[in-house]
Amino acid sequence: MTSQAAHEVRPPAGPASAFAETVSADDFKAAFRNHPAGVSVITTQSADGPVGLTASSVFSVSVNPPLLVFSLSTHSSSTPAIRDAETIVIHLMGAGQLELAKTFATSGIDRFADTSIWSRLVTGEPILHSANAWLRGRIVNRIETGSSTVVAVQVLQMNVQDKVEHDAENAHPLVYHNRAWHSLSEASVVG
Repeated sequence: MTSQAAHEVRPPAGPASAFAETVSADDFKAAFRNHPAGVSVITTQSADGPVGLTASSVFSVSVNPPLLVFSLSTHSSSTPAIRDAETIVIHLMGAGQLELAKTFATSGIDRFADTSIWSRLVTGEPILHSANAWLRGRIVNRIETGSSTVVAVQVLQMNVQDKVEHDAENAHPLVYHNRAWHSLSEASVVG
């Protein structure tokens, strides 16, 4: 029989000041600043036209059925349209799409002004042509938590760029780490 004490979370050994009982927003951000994340662009069609934003919070949670989640900050102007959409498209960005990722991370501009970089699926959602992969999905759950909304999406359709047709730079994923954009390549493999 296992004792209750074995399941308690205890502070690490050492000075009492080494274990904080409260966490500031700045400290929390600093901890995650050194945890790299893949860069995605999320798009949907709203009543007012196409909307999109850059996100680094997308990750898979299930393969059967195929599900992913991401979070939306309440501070983004695109959040209401994406949060309330029925379907969305998640674009997994490669290093060659840095400028596109920056465009969708910039406030106050028309992110869809360059009509040569995107088109619509037959279902109406905007897709970005150069993304390494895109996944169209139906929102199945929304959880309001803190200053964000966590969104769960069931993937209905997807497209992955053929690496033979894709240039080498685009084939490497774009990641965000320590407030900067990075590329992962074969040279970055450590094990």
